[in-house]
Amino acid sequence: MLNVEGIHTYYGSSHILFEVSLTVNKAEVVGLLGRNGAGKSTILRSIVGLTPPKEGRITFNGEDITGQKAYALVRKGMAYVPDDRRVFADLNIDDNLEIVHNKKTDWNKERVYSLFPTLKEIRTRRSGNLSGGEQQMLTIGRALMSSPQLLLLDEPTEGLAPLIVRELENQILAMKDAGISILLSEQNVKSALKLISRAYVIDNGRIRFEGAIADFERNVEIKRKYLMV
Repeated sequence: MLNVEGIHTYYGSSHILFEVSLTVNKAEVVGLLGRNGAGKSTILRSIVGLTPPKEGRITFNGEDITGQKAYALVRKGMAYVPDDRRVFADLNIDDNLEIVHNKKTDWNKERVYSLFPTLKEIRTRRSGNLSGGEQQMLTIGRALMSSPQLLLLDEPTEGLAPLIVRELENQILAMKDAGISILLSEQNVKSALKLISRAYVIDNGRIRFEGAIADFERNVEIKRKYLMV
């Protein structure tokens, strides 16, 4: 479904990503693991067109999408959930979902509320008054309103209480069961390992490991050197 082939990405003159390659298959949850500042968010931003790579190639469902605008990629079936939970603070939950709804898609508010029942109970509450966990559910739910085939999740568990993290883990698995592919950027390795089938470990803008979870679990050196696990 998604193929990233040897991309190099810059912020101005600063070279951030070095020949990064990865793949995500249909209905698969793939992990991007690394410490803060390793380059995980830049990979997601490169894929979704917010920080286009200067070299390399990105294909989605066989189409070269390198450097295409984010709004165009949403129409092609890709959705991005950034790590800063950009809700419309003055609108309630219902309106946050409605404002992005494409009525031609498979997802609607009731389907989102069935995945996130907590949101349904408080659907008339202003989004600026929500807890961090509630805002995270809302940003994911809002992304689902475009019926994505591929969801890019950037640090979804960051700053959340353990109980909310467990709830979110179950919801991510439910999205996978619904046929959505997910590329998950996480520092929380313990949480990520409950969800992903394959892992890429990134450090200083380079992929240091790629492989199945069983291989990752056995690789003590990679975990110690790049993840401090």
